[in-house]
Amino acid sequence: MASLAGSRRSYVSPRRRLERFVAHSWLFRLPAGPLIFGGVTLMVALTAFVARGGTRLEPTTWIEVAIILAGATLCAAAIVVPGGPRTPVRRRGAWVVFAFALLTAFTAFSITWSLAPAESWVETTRALAYLAALAGGLALGRLAPGRWAWLIYAIALSAVLICCWAVLTKVFPSALAPNEPFARLRPPFEYWNSVGLAAAIGIPPLIWLAARRSGHAALNAIAWPALGLLIVCLLLSYSRGALLAAGIGLAVWLILVPLRLRTVVALAGVLSATIPVVAWAFAQPGLTVDRAAIAVRVDAGLGLGALLLLLLVALSAAGLAVGFLSAHKPPGERTRRRASRTLVAALAAVPAVAILMLANAPGGIDGQLSKAWKQATDPTISAPDNSPGRLTATSSVRTRYWREAGRIHETSPLRGTGAGSYGTIRLRYRADRTQVRHAHGYVVQTLSDIGWLGLGLSALVVLTWLVAAARSIGVWWKSRGLPWDAERVGLVALASIVIVFGVHSAIDWTWFVPGNAIPALICAGWVASRGPVRERLAGFAERPYRVSRPTLAIAALVLLTAFAAAWSALQPVRAENAQAAALDRVERGQLDAAVSIAAIAHDRNPLAVDPLFTLASIEIAAGRPERARAALEQATKLEPANPEPWTRLGRVKLQQLGDPKGALRAFQVAYYLDPYSLRTINDVVVAARTVNGG
Repeated sequence: MASLAGSRRSYVSPRRRLERFVAHSWLFRLPAGPLIFGGVTLMVALTAFVARGGTRLEPTTWIEVAIILAGATLCAAAIVVPGGPRTPVRRRGAWVVFAFALLTAFTAFSITWSLAPAESWVETTRALAYLAALAGGLALGRLAPGRWAWLIYAIALSAVLICCWAVLTKVFPSALAPNEPFARLRPPFEYWNSVGLAAAIGIPPLIWLAARRSGHAALNAIAWPALGLLIVCLLLSYSRGALLAAGIGLAVWLILVPLRLRTVVALAGVLSATIPVVAWAFAQPGLTVDRAAIAVRVDAGLGLGALLLLLLVALSAAGLAVGFLSAHKPPGERTRRRASRTLVAALAAVPAVAILMLANAPGGIDGQLSKAWKQATDPTISAPDNSPGRLTATSSVRTRYWREAGRIHETSPLRGTGAGSYGTIRLRYRADRTQVRHAHGYVVQTLSDIGWLGLGLSALVVLTWLVAAARSIGVWWKSRGLPWDAERVGLVALASIVIVFGVHSAIDWTWFVPGNAIPALICAGWVASRGPVRERLAGFAERPYRVSRPTLAIAALVLLTAFAAAWSALQPVRAENAQAAALDRVERGQLDAAVSIAAIAHDRNPLAVDPLFTLASIEIAAGRPERARAALEQATKLEPANPEPWTRLGRVKLQQLGDPKGALRAFQVAYYLDPYSLRTINDVVVAARTVNGG
């Protein structure tokens, strides 16, 4: 009996073992700040350099899978480890994640009615990855609430790394970008506006670093040369949208944070040294002319590199000098008041000067405004060329894409034509032969793809985040008069990053570029997790840590859902690999094996038409045109609004089956879906002549 009692006393339940492991394991005692810094920097850098513009399926999918698994792991850890979601502060931000989850679910549900279901599947994977990034940022804010500065460091460093690589492709073009045809900066995203946005996203954290009163003076001084590099990168991308977004982000910072004098000093110092370098670069044909000779690019790049090195040294010295002077002779209260008044007067004078300039211009104010409005909204006006002059131009091709998106939206206003379907459906409404995948604006593309319902859910996400951010930052009326501690200032920097990304994505397609979206979503989740500033300053009394069965079940469910989502995300990639293997068997003459592998590709991605195209081409090579026709007819049912399946079906009927009338009907459908395609027009003419015996 005594031994039985002793065994009962020595028994430790699995739940208690887990509590002890979490409380005493070295894994949970690692320094959270450096882990956040290294993990976020690595994730953002890999996303930018591997996924690039998000248009390549396989590398983008692998990055999205990594984000899904990482975000789910962080969420599970935030649920299980001490200080889980049982206290009121731990529920902050839940409504933001819930609203985004609704948007993600609706995106996935749109597959059921999508006119391009394969694209809807890809967009669902993207939405799941973005949901994981948002939830992961929220989990980080719960797990290590005091390590917010490390997140700012990570965003700043990742932006500097991206912009440094982009600028180096201009400095060393023969080694890093010998075949780059465009003068505008494109690497690593392969899209100049994404490069400009990456620089704009890095400006708020560097402004925080340059203007803060705490921290090591040498570290704060690094912000000066880093800001100079980002501004050079931003201007060499010629991105007007990125400039606008950066300006709005700076305005939010200046309006909210009482560090205006320090901010203006840093900006003025950086701009005074950077603008001459940019002006010199704008005058060099090797840096501003498309398809310039490599010798001209190399000479201009060497000059740019020398000036950049001089700029970085000068700004480093200036940052150290300003930091030293402000530490030893800080300005008094009277000086700060005068500086604030001068800043307000200068900002107020800007619109007055602009009005005077417009009044003295040809046509006066009305003429200039109407001209600018016409250039910005008229879809028939030519886009500005890829030169520095586009920074002051108002014309754009976006209105063409927005008009096409509006016409698609009219066909299905409530639920849209399916996530990601714009690139396919726009062929019916385009007015030229330009190939475009995105509508260059989140609002118009959302209306086109998932209709008013999708836009309403998107607005719900934005509204819930704005409310959470306002409470966390202290913009709420109840927070008036509260002190501006270091974290509150840091949260404004993080929120400014989100605002910069949101403004730019509203007028461009950078929402679809993971390297731009992921850092903004992580910051959005962190800001939402912090709760009202008044309650945060007062502090919370955490409940004693205890793992419960429902907690473990929720954490396990999160991980299982993430693994299921990751496996689903990989199926289009596996289908592409199977297609490549099938074509390889065709080259070897193994046609029956190629047919079997192509069928496997279709089974892996039953929503895509490409495996059916591959299968049809193999069947034709094997001398079985009827089977090829059946595969292509199945493709027309999958994507009836896509002209490509109809074109391929018509050619099989015309060239393989001797059915010119059936081919003509298929070509006519393809012509209706894409009337500007020269290939389709030629197919219709050839089939019509064959039918008429010509």
